[in-house]
Amino acid sequence: MTKVQRILGTAALTLSSLLGSPVFAQMNMDHGKMGMAATPGMTDGEVRKIDKEAGKITIKHGDIKHMDMPGMTMVFVVKDKALLDKTTVGAKVQFMATNENGQMMVTDIQPAK
Repeated sequence: MTKVQRILGTAALTLSSLLGSPVFAQMNMDHGKMGMAATPGMTDGEVRKIDKEAGKITIKHGDIKHMDMPGMTMVFVVKDKALLDKTTVGAKVQFMATNENGQMMVTDIQPAK
């Protein structure tokens, strides 16, 4: 075997092992979707209870996609108690929810369209 053949053989083995390595595989991945939640958006829901004094609202909601949360009925704290004046019990709404220091919070609420 000539020196050139050995060099080419070694280069081919090295290249094939590198192409199969995770480092090169990551180059083809969509990093915009890795380990990140979807862009926050409004979630559909129905108001079940309002506690203006405590600044809380109970909403039966669909999936909250940006928080990877399935639909359920739960109590949220509102960022501003004035948001509670924008809705009534039984109303169909769209709302924005965030997780602020472990507390589920409604930051916006609008009548459903």
